[in-house]
Amino acid sequence: MSKFWENYPYITEELENIKTIIKDNVKSSEKEFDQAISPLVDAGGKMLRPAFLLLAAKFGEYDRDKMHNLGAAIEMMHMATLVHDDVVDDSKLRRGVETIQHKYSKEYAVYIGDFLFCQCFIMLSGFDYSTENLRDISKAISKICMGEIRQYNIRYLRNTSLKKYIKVISGKTAALFSISFYTGAKESKCSEKTSKLLGRVGYYIGMAFQIIDDLLDYSGDASKLGKNAQSDLVKGYYTLPLIYAMADDSKNEISDILDKSSLNDEDVKQITILVNKYRGIDKAQNLADKYTKKAFDYIEKLPECESKKIIKDITQKLLNRNS
Repeated sequence: MSKFWENYPYITEELENIKTIIKDNVKSSEKEFDQAISPLVDAGGKMLRPAFLLLAAKFGEYDRDKMHNLGAAIEMMHMATLVHDDVVDDSKLRRGVETIQHKYSKEYAVYIGDFLFCQCFIMLSGFDYSTENLRDISKAISKICMGEIRQYNIRYLRNTSLKKYIKVISGKTAALFSISFYTGAKESKCSEKTSKLLGRVGYYIGMAFQIIDDLLDYSGDASKLGKNAQSDLVKGYYTLPLIYAMADDSKNEISDILDKSSLNDEDVKQITILVNKYRGIDKAQNLADKYTKKAFDYIEKLPECESKKIIKDITQKLLNRNS
């Protein structure tokens, strides 16, 4: 388990239980399958989405078993998207371990991702969740897929607009953050007002979180372009710092480099320098700050309780980071 939650041992304990539920629901009689999926489950990560769901649920009538099952389903949904993303991105590592697609095959990874999606919905059918919330979760999955489709459709476009980028990340990242908060609150019988407030908190955290991720790939030492940004550049995925920089690059210095049939280390180093020169990092940071402020504005509107204090604390940790 990540140390992210170390200041909140009871949340760590609940997340460990959610991980156990996930393991129980991905067991099979196929030894090879278990060997393939176990490292991904064990690696864990921060488990932000189920944690957000639990924190939101504590604003209402908290049913531990119900929320743990729902949190496990939400995390499995996220894991399924990661497995499929690794296939699309041809990634070698995920959470510090070899990806399923790299170790076994792309075909095997697609099957495992599909299996995780199916198990997710089987789990959701096992408790008395509201039809409305199940529909909202399904809509969130649709938004995630559409975000990925939009990102694919704008590959290599030098004039990608801020509006298009926002649509991409609102689906890829913010949708599942938002539905985790909202569903936790609704299933715990919170008022519609409180549930919607929590949903907006999740949305703005997700937007800022993704922009900061994209920003960190370009910040720091100009000689070291983040590995994610290097991969994105080669595949034609242009994130916000680069989008902003290209919009101000009247000399087309960045485009001239991107026109090359392949990019070497010197090329990507030069792109980093140019992104700084044309204030791509500063402008991306300003937008991240705006979404961060909105997240905190909505947090302040929440009812006073221990969960509110924790949400403020972890939002500060997530959105004010340098790695």
